[in-house]
Amino acid sequence: MSSTEQTPATPSPSAPRPARLTAAAAVAGLEALALIAGGVYLLVTSLTGRPDDLTQAMTGGVTLVALGLIPLLAARGLLRRRSWSRGPAIITQLMALPVAWTLLRASGAAVPAGIVLAAAAVTGLVLLLHPATATALGVRGRA
Repeated sequence: MSSTEQTPATPSPSAPRPARLTAAAAVAGLEALALIAGGVYLLVTSLTGRPDDLTQAMTGGVTLVALGLIPLLAARGLLRRRSWSRGPAIITQLMALPVAWTLLRASGAAVPAGIVLAAAAVTGLVLLLHPATATALGVRGRA
């Protein structure tokens, strides 16, 4: 590779953050908040109600809160233009797709939740996989 060929430069922290990157961070952040809220709800209802299995309910709540931390950290990293944040954010979106599919195949209030989750996951993937996002994060393709 000659010195005249251009390679993606590391983005300047003072340059304005692209709207696409902000939107991707917002999607990841909203998913994180939903997971954490679901986990807290599960923990509170398991402590105040009479679950069939207290240990299982508590474990489910703690797991949802812990899983919510992953997209929350990814959203923070995207806002700060950290290249490492793109991977966890993409993985979160990919993990959301089978959950959305399961919700869509259920009945009642699960169907609208599945629609919202599927739309968020697809939107997040489109935003994160766009070449402009990779450029904004300083992620280089294979040489």
